[in-house]
Amino acid sequence: MSITVTRDLLYTTSADGRRRHLDVYRPHLAGPVSVALLWHGSGADEKDMLAPLAEEAAGNGLLVFVPDWDPTAADRGRADLLASLDYMRSRAARFDGATDRSVVAGWSAGAGAAVGLALSSRYDGWRPSAVVGVAGRYDVPARSTGTVPMDDLLEPPASPTPVHLVHGTGDTAVPALHSRELLEALRDRGRPASLTEPDTDHAGAVMTEFDPGLGRCRRSRCAHAVRAGQQTARVLAQAAVSGA
Repeated sequence: MSITVTRDLLYTTSADGRRRHLDVYRPHLAGPVSVALLWHGSGADEKDMLAPLAEEAAGNGLLVFVPDWDPTAADRGRADLLASLDYMRSRAARFDGATDRSVVAGWSAGAGAAVGLALSSRYDGWRPSAVVGVAGRYDVPARSTGTVPMDDLLEPPASPTPVHLVHGTGDTAVPALHSRELLEALRDRGRPASLTEPDTDHAGAVMTEFDPGLGRCRRSRCAHAVRAGQQTARVLAQAAVSGA
């Protein structure tokens, strides 16, 4: 499926005056289409690292928003994350997106931020159809809420949001045990949840690989990463449409 990419749209200006931008990946389909918001990991302003996954997800029929955000900010990125969520909600219709069929997802540090929205009672805002955490940890405070997702499970939810997890079996940066433990805890409490475990590593789950020369991840052509990214994109598309 062909897609159109619109880059560097301004979505907010931070408290320190820095302008934050996002990219929009739009499938060539008659709308309205399902929507995904993708949050990158712990490096500041690295939306380009999620381009391979965003392209794949858009190819699966999703309207995809990918913002830069700054995990090193004083609030650990919370204002950026929530501003990008507000932007997606308010602007999706302009791109023929339907926010009643939506998923908020993140990779690595972004995974905890996404899952945190579904589990924390301290976040009182709108919630998506589902959330997807890719290669994340859930025993540390989520950047979106400031609370620990595993601890938030102790509080009964008013309206459970389905949680879908993706984690590579070969992930040594953030072992898959973190997702397995969250899945078990969710199921113990009767929460809708799933876990997909592709045969890949931390970067491969989003169709990338770490480049030591660059000191960051870049698109991967390795078969395991391509397969894993395709799996992750399918999880995103299915979660946005069905929620459960």
